[in-house]
Amino acid sequence: MVRRGLVSWVRGRTITAVEVLDPRSLRRHALGPEDFAGNLEGARVLDVVRRGKFLWMPLADTPGHPGTPAVALMAHLGMSGQLLMQDPDVPDEKHLKVRLRLSPAAGMPEELRFVDQRIFGGLFLTSLVPTADGGPGGLAETPLPLIAEEASHIARDPLDPHFSFETFYRRLRARRTGLKRALLDQGLVSGIGNIYADEALWLARLHYARPTDTLRRGEAQRVLDAARQVMTDALAAGGTSFDSLYVNVNGASGYFERSLNAYGREGRECRRCAEAGIVSLLKREQFMNRSSYTCPVCQPKPRNGRW
Repeated sequence: MVRRGLVSWVRGRTITAVEVLDPRSLRRHALGPEDFAGNLEGARVLDVVRRGKFLWMPLADTPGHPGTPAVALMAHLGMSGQLLMQDPDVPDEKHLKVRLRLSPAAGMPEELRFVDQRIFGGLFLTSLVPTADGGPGGLAETPLPLIAEEASHIARDPLDPHFSFETFYRRLRARRTGLKRALLDQGLVSGIGNIYADEALWLARLHYARPTDTLRRGEAQRVLDAARQVMTDALAAGGTSFDSLYVNVNGASGYFERSLNAYGREGRECRRCAEAGIVSLLKREQFMNRSSYTCPVCQPKPRNGRW
């Protein structure tokens, strides 16, 4: 949601000024705030690219790189980071950390603000490197076969047109672990977090502890298709916002949480079973210091299940 909103506001615009209000949000930029600002001022944003939770903006006209983009502004939102487009007359947010002023554009806000209450996220400049498979680095308007160096180990996500099911299935079967643990492995497939994993597994009628090396091709395709459907539906609903920290670039919350079938519904009826006239209450179990929600009837736990 952030990438979709951001690209329409910043693509093609020049960063005219940089104000760092809290250097802690630049801790991943080893050369410090002055180098950060010096490399950004005068640079033009070519696009906004995403792979998994990594978001970056390839830059043109950066010092020493007048041609093909070699540098990008990387944003990692962490637990509470927000990228907001605002006009200068809008009062600063309480947890504003970095302000980027952009070249004027008709009807568009002039500031990109990075707000972060818990300071787990941050901004930094990074190098662009060729992708391992020669395809685009991630989802973008004008795909380039380049990827931010820090994201180069992240697998493609199910919404990426260049995602390979064959590669995914081969690597999935080679693992000896539980299905949900595999879905959360960003080196195997990215973009599926804890909530959407539970939703996809419910939709696919598979238990989170199903051993990956026992999955048949059709089952793997089913859970992947389910993940795509859940993520697409969530995007259409504006994302999943359980509190005010999860917003798009306009500061609006998503409402997909109203459509959740499994996550957070412990002790409530399984909607699918209810439609079939079966009474089944969803269960919550501890999983990797988190929670997993399943239906004991239509997602039976395998006897040889793995965490």
